[in-house]
Amino acid sequence: MRRLRSAVAVGAVVTLGAAACGAPKPSNSGNGSGSGSSISVQANAIDPAAKGPAPAVPGARKGGEVTVYATSPPSTFDPTDIYFTDSNEIGKLLFRTPTTFALRNGKPTLVPDLTDVGEVSDDKLTWTFTMKKGIRYENGDEVKVEDLEYAILRSFARDVYPNGPAYQNTYFKGGKKYKGPYKDKDADFKGVTTSGDDKLIIKLAQPFSDLPFYMSFPMFTPIPQGKDTKQEYKNKPLATGPYRFDKYTPGTELKLARNDKWDANSDAVRHDYPDAWTFKWGQDHIKTQQQVLNSNGPDANAIDYNGVDASLLGEVTGAKSSQLLKGESPCTSGIQLDSRKIPLEVRKAIAKAYPYDQIWKAAGTTELSAEPASTVLPPSVPGHKKYTPVEDLDGQGTGDPEGAKKLLEAAGKLNFELSWYYDNTQPVPQQVSQVRADALKKAGFAVKPLGVASAKLREKKSDYDASVNMGQSPAGWCSDWPTGGSWFPVLFRSQSIEEGTTWGMLSDSVLDAKINEINELPAEQATAKWADLDREIMEKYVFLPSTYSKMADVVGTNVGGAEGDPTMGLPFLPNVYLKS
Repeated sequence: MRRLRSAVAVGAVVTLGAAACGAPKPSNSGNGSGSGSSISVQANAIDPAAKGPAPAVPGARKGGEVTVYATSPPSTFDPTDIYFTDSNEIGKLLFRTPTTFALRNGKPTLVPDLTDVGEVSDDKLTWTFTMKKGIRYENGDEVKVEDLEYAILRSFARDVYPNGPAYQNTYFKGGKKYKGPYKDKDADFKGVTTSGDDKLIIKLAQPFSDLPFYMSFPMFTPIPQGKDTKQEYKNKPLATGPYRFDKYTPGTELKLARNDKWDANSDAVRHDYPDAWTFKWGQDHIKTQQQVLNSNGPDANAIDYNGVDASLLGEVTGAKSSQLLKGESPCTSGIQLDSRKIPLEVRKAIAKAYPYDQIWKAAGTTELSAEPASTVLPPSVPGHKKYTPVEDLDGQGTGDPEGAKKLLEAAGKLNFELSWYYDNTQPVPQQVSQVRADALKKAGFAVKPLGVASAKLREKKSDYDASVNMGQSPAGWCSDWPTGGSWFPVLFRSQSIEEGTTWGMLSDSVLDAKINEINELPAEQATAKWADLDREIMEKYVFLPSTYSKMADVVGTNVGGAEGDPTMGLPFLPNVYLKS
């Protein structure tokens, strides 16, 4: 999913910093997938009987304030528009959804939240979700099933909320034509209806067996129509979770306070151990990570989720290893090439010149936080196949500038201009951009890096009409759920351009038909076919794979309950507490 966060390139490289090591070789520790990866394969697990309250975290206590540091600020907290891992994880403190994920022995299990996990009709085209009674917003109003319906209708307003997920446009009946409650106010949309005071009914245009997993997304957070302030809603969304907005300075800081209307007895997953949370963005991540490791004063109560910098490797693998929080992440990251603007022969030259190892070094990436990538699907997705990498697309090496220049000369494209956005307010993104620029210039390209501030980076990268031709968003993708169906249909169909989730801006009707055909197969049949399609797409050279990400973050000495959330590749915030 588009959710992968980063301060370098919205997922292009997960970890940051000035480094002293190159790209590590892939681990040889097997996991049964045949991939040679140390990342384990995930599975879809559901517990329809789970009930609140959530099991207590051993040793947990209430009280205190947790500070969370990161470099890149979320662009929005409007639940309809959330599709990045960081805002999604923070949203678990704020928003409740029809279903949600609990962590059990470190593995995610889907459980009921605002509703049950749904029942599907015999023809697989109608799903009915039954809502719980008595759940309230932070203002005391009861959550109604009509609020869930309205939130879903709102998600079709892609002109207002372009960054959120768009499966509903494909799968929901009438979803390809419906434009949401603002433009199509009087439209009789059949895709979502209610019955009585507790039934949410979703009608599909085609079977969608993963719908209960999709219902865990912030997009399905209930929103009362009368409280919808459209673009302003992101600045003060109504909370249904254990915390609410207290003070928000977009791009800089968010403070959360307890939501006293949240009922722990109705919630099978969340806790409200800290009194408050403060999220701080835009600071030098090496500095904040060192602060967290030193744990002086309030920094003993802090978390940094940027991914540990290589310069701190000695500390987090030595005396301060207890402060290293390791986990898995369902993501592949790299940099995409706009096929509308860059011809295939030029894309091949970029791949040949690309300085993977130097970028790993400049970004501070370590084997704790990543493995070199050579495929679309990461090892965590069932069916991932580690085939012989497509030439120059193995996520490793220093690049071949002379070979790239020969390809450009043969194509008559010497001095072809390449442009991309980068964060010009942080030193590491500047370093990474400079390394990329130097390597491409040496290979015979003209380069035009465009620096923008951290707070505007995601917005700029998401603009497919901008003048740049590489490095657009999403530069990383994570499984919405562990099947190829949450990757290829979202990233590589022609409609992905309009939906804002494309890798490479492909518009190929033959490829569309192939993806649609596989997508309609039962999951067990589709698995192998997705893996076969992986190589075919890589041969189009629309994406230069860099890493399969892993989680390696630092926590203060007074932070308890921290564990990795494998659905996000971030610390699972609902279980965090302060030891004293």
